[in-house]
Amino acid sequence: MKAGVLSISDRGARGEREDLSGKILQERLRSAGFEVSCYRVIPDSYEEILAFLVDWSDREGLDLILTTGGTGLSPRDVTPEATRAAVEKEIPGLAEALRFHGRKYTPMAVLSRGIAGVRGRTLIINLPGSPRAVEEAWEVLSPVLKHAIEKIQGSEEECGRG
Repeated sequence: MKAGVLSISDRGARGEREDLSGKILQERLRSAGFEVSCYRVIPDSYEEILAFLVDWSDREGLDLILTTGGTGLSPRDVTPEATRAAVEKEIPGLAEALRFHGRKYTPMAVLSRGIAGVRGRTLIINLPGSPRAVEEAWEVLSPVLKHAIEKIQGSEEECGRG
């Protein structure tokens, strides 16, 4: 399965901050058997975020795109809005699970506005920008990613436990 990591940070895009969250996601994805074929650090720009999500889904044919950053309450945090414009259907339970799990570690997790959804045959998930939050989110994502992607791509395997 092919994956992409899109890090969204004004300071990261200007080279003022190392993209630790993006590096963590790439490591976790590779260790889970994904090929990370796309990676970029871009500024908090609605137009750029939307353009990358559409391009990586439609032209690159990625199975999974994880974004990191831009999910908070700051005026420049527009990742959820751009993602909502890109996806054809949302997966609210996944975004809710990420916030609920993050709440175990910090009450601020409920302020994350990240969403998850599907564009074509691509699963897109917004994660917060902090390395610690990315590590915590991986605990939720790792058991469900491959199954979710298989379902998005047409697998008729049962989801239930029987």
